[in-house]
Amino acid sequence: MSKDVLSRIENQMSTFSKGQRLIANFILNSYDKAAFMTANKLGNTVKVSESTVVRFATELGYDGYPAMQKALRDIVRNKLTAIQRIEVANDRMGDQDVLSMVMHADAENIRATMEGVDRDSFEQAVSAILEARKVYIIGVRSASALADFLGYYFNMMLEDVIVVRINSFSEVFEQILRVGEKDAVIGISFPRYSKRTVKAMGYARDQGATTIAITDSDVSPLTEIADHTLMANSDMASFVDSLAAPLSLVNALIVAVSRKKNEELSGTFVKLEQVWDEYQVYQKNDD
Repeated sequence: MSKDVLSRIENQMSTFSKGQRLIANFILNSYDKAAFMTANKLGNTVKVSESTVVRFATELGYDGYPAMQKALRDIVRNKLTAIQRIEVANDRMGDQDVLSMVMHADAENIRATMEGVDRDSFEQAVSAILEARKVYIIGVRSASALADFLGYYFNMMLEDVIVVRINSFSEVFEQILRVGEKDAVIGISFPRYSKRTVKAMGYARDQGATTIAITDSDVSPLTEIADHTLMANSDMASFVDSLAAPLSLVNALIVAVSRKKNEELSGTFVKLEQVWDEYQVYQKNDD
């Protein structure tokens, strides 16, 4: 549904009442602004009641206004350029306190992720990672920070972990050339989705590897090529991707895998502590 909300509005235009046509025209012309308006604010903007806005959403086939709003936000986040995102964010924030607004939004994204994540998919992903001969982690652009974080801890727990470094399409396939049926590939991507990550995940799936997607919604191109999908709410704060909830999900994945390898990890960290101490990796209070 969220893929074609604008085309649905256009197709149903002739059936709308006068007030609904005002809503429809505003959304078609300014969907980037409408995506971040409450039903009340949208109604005030086009001079109709809030209840008219809510009925408009249900006539389009949505459960309510929040569902239609989410569909619009998916379009905004997938299509807008960085400059357009700055403009939308500035309009959305107005004179509000930036610190409070961004942190409250991050907290809400974490809450929504916790309530919405599929527990069965999460457990299946954990099992697939533990059973894999080799684990590949792919994440580019802003998602590279999540990939590096996940890879840092998985390298302490698992035998063979590769964080794929991507500078060109050819380098991707060179690094995952030998991926096979006994391997697991974790692809991390959020709007605007990386074509390199999607192509690499598709290749891994074709080679028989178990594919795990960490992404944001059913409309993500990673979802249809993943055996297991873990969804985390993300948002945009100006041109910046808000990845607080995805990082929290990655944290949970790390902890879940570590709990399954608890005894083995104890021996690993005893050795690591000796190495860290011998080579003075960490600052000590008595230094």
